Amino acid sequence: MMTEPTRSRAVFSTEDFSLMKEAIGDYVRKIADDPRSAKFSNLYHRLGRLG
Repeated sequence: MMTEPTRSRAVFSTEDFSLMKEAIGDYVRKIADDPRSAKFSNLYHRLGRLG
């Protein structure tokens, strides 16, 4: 007998995305001179599309 896989659940809520975007935005400003800031900036913008 074949059973359907269980439905996956969301890990983050919609509100979580806005909180993460705010925290990452603050962090990007703090590390503006660090070469990694570009990666965090890209993450910030991707989160903006989600939330």
